[in-house]
Amino acid sequence: MKIKKAANLVAVSMVLVLAACASQQAKQAPTSEATPSPAQQQGAQTQGVTGQPVGENPLNNPNNILYKKSVYYAFDKYNIEPKYMPIVEAHAQYLKSHPQATVRLEGNCDERGSREYNLALGQRRADAVAKAMELLGVPSSQITTVSWGSEKPKALGHNEEAWAQNRRTDIVYTHE
Repeated sequence: MKIKKAANLVAVSMVLVLAACASQQAKQAPTSEATPSPAQQQGAQTQGVTGQPVGENPLNNPNNILYKKSVYYAFDKYNIEPKYMPIVEAHAQYLKSHPQATVRLEGNCDERGSREYNLALGQRRADAVAKAMELLGVPSSQITTVSWGSEKPKALGHNEEAWAQNRRTDIVYTHE
């Protein structure tokens, strides 16, 4: 009798272990006969030139450098600081690999300075980014420049923190 109970316990235990293993396998990746979900199909897409899945726009991916679309400047300057060159280079590479894409480079200034001075400085800032992109191989036909002077501030404060955000060139894609 004791042997029968022990054998039954072993049998029940084995059934439970096998059932647990079977349910674990069901939770794993689907078999080749199953139809993949849309998310699995998207993940299975081939990678594009930028390392993103085909169909995903790297310009809208916060984890991609192309998501950064502003170059900032020191007070009264228009030279591109070395820390912003990777942004310019990434956008230049994108433009070269997407000949249909075009950008408008928008030069901006903080509120200090006359209207005329700020418009001229904003234009020099936009032109500096355009020149860098052209030197990196982007055709000038893909680039336009405009200066907004201090007319389109990113920050509305009247202090150095706000002014630093307003001294910039924005890279605006007009056709992707």
